[in-house]
Amino acid sequence: MASATLQQGFQGLRVMVTAGASGIGLAIAQAFAQAGARVQVSDLSAEALQAALPTLPGGGGWCMDASQPGDVDAWFAHALEVLGGLDVLVNNVGIAGPTSRIEDIEPHEWDETLAVNLRSQYLCVRRAVPALRASDCATIINLSSVAGRLGYPLRTPYAASKWAVIGLTQSLALELGDDDITVNAILPGIVDSERSRSVTAAKARARQISEAEMLQEILENVALHRKVPLADVADTALFLASRAGRSFTGQSLNVCAGIQSLR
Repeated sequence: MASATLQQGFQGLRVMVTAGASGIGLAIAQAFAQAGARVQVSDLSAEALQAALPTLPGGGGWCMDASQPGDVDAWFAHALEVLGGLDVLVNNVGIAGPTSRIEDIEPHEWDETLAVNLRSQYLCVRRAVPALRASDCATIINLSSVAGRLGYPLRTPYAASKWAVIGLTQSLALELGDDDITVNAILPGIVDSERSRSVTAAKARARQISEAEMLQEILENVALHRKVPLADVADTALFLASRAGRSFTGQSLNVCAGIQSLR
């Protein structure tokens, strides 16, 4: 749960979160909802949405593929009608992509990773901006990753997509500055989540070592030698959407416990 200070001023805030039914997206959606915001989430999994909605007081959900223009258009038409406008867009949707050497990655795997992790953000922003221009606290938060600033062997399509999110964020911050729309990126490190555990397991298999050895090796490169709690990422999103965060734009906030390299 977000701190009392961060929760101030969110009552009635209109928020949309992609992939908001699990992991980081759900943590962010819950933090906004608990602070009094009105939250609409989307997710590819209808089952995950059904499980998540009871934890989002007054929230709504929409099943969609965020990499598909028609799906995104339908969600925005619905959510904007329900909310009566928009104050905050959280572009959270993303997939891990393949864990393989570059010569073993198939073109369709590369394309899918870029479509979900990058194209989805473009599709949502293009629909969100007209509504955000009418808000006096307009905020776009793009989820990147520490893989958006560090090389990531065996995870090249994922890293490429997350580096691209940084370029998108900085460009949008300049483009939308005249509209007083802030645009920032959050770069989580090794988050304590199911997807993070799956990635660690996949890398362990690729390296032919145990998952415990893989995790120990990863955390050796983290200054605090631990994973990042989901709540820390959610609190960062709340800060960026708060009055205290209005002078932040075009920034990449590393919520990573001091990670120095990815293996």
